[in-house]
Amino acid sequence: MLINDFDPWKSKLCTCPPKYSFSPYTGCSHACIYCYISSYIPDPFNARLKKDVEKRLKKELKSRKDRYISMSNSSDPYTPEERKNRVTRRCLEIFRDSGARVLIVTKSDLVARDADIISNMDASVSITITTLRDDIAGIIEPRAPPPKRRIAALKKLQGRGIKCSVRLDPIIPGLNDGEIEDIVSEVSGYCDHIVSSTVKPRVDSLKRLRSALPDIMKNIKFSRMGNSYYLPSNVRYRLMKRVKDACDSSGLSFAVCREGFDLNTATCDGSHLISRAKIPNKNAVWHD
Repeated sequence: MLINDFDPWKSKLCTCPPKYSFSPYTGCSHACIYCYISSYIPDPFNARLKKDVEKRLKKELKSRKDRYISMSNSSDPYTPEERKNRVTRRCLEIFRDSGARVLIVTKSDLVARDADIISNMDASVSITITTLRDDIAGIIEPRAPPPKRRIAALKKLQGRGIKCSVRLDPIIPGLNDGEIEDIVSEVSGYCDHIVSSTVKPRVDSLKRLRSALPDIMKNIKFSRMGNSYYLPSNVRYRLMKRVKDACDSSGLSFAVCREGFDLNTATCDGSHLISRAKIPNKNAVWHD
């Protein structure tokens, strides 16, 4: 199946509403070192297009209209290969024509290419902004577009009336926690909601983090919770409260992802923003 129930390992800390998950690709070439997919997807950082995606999507959508669809969770729908393949774009056209409600989750500015489709469907876009610094992004998200391009994409989408959220995720103490307030301030004019979480590596991603960031990771203590490693509860709460306070100051709604704290002021994934965009100027011309 291409469209599956979203079930993040039956985590008791997951507060996502019932939804479906859909990925056009297997794996993700952004190769973020903190990514969890390497624990269960072979050759995880080499994105491969799934077989007969469009044909299968059209068929499966007929029985998948009771929930919204999150695209994507185990791979980015705008992994670098999409620039040439344009399959995500064609999938969005299928979603639009079927009336499906879609939450697009990405860390690529390529999503702005498809604003003409997204603005005419029931959808919202969530873009990950982990840091404002290119040097940090180059280490932890080596093949993803730099932060400035992602923020520019947010601005373009907002200009088309598309409701957006930002994932400030993951927060790694000693690496990007000092940027929390600056990130929220920077994106506040282009989004309505922020969801945030602290770093929760699995065995393999923890090894990558320790290899790439030895001086930072040696000062971080983790405790095993299920298949992931968590920061101490008091550290996680303090970081999440800082994000919430910054969101409150900027007039943004806020939620945590799998943290277990009662801080949410809206849906944790930003799905409450799914709606058909209202383009401010009906005569506006979109330039890619």
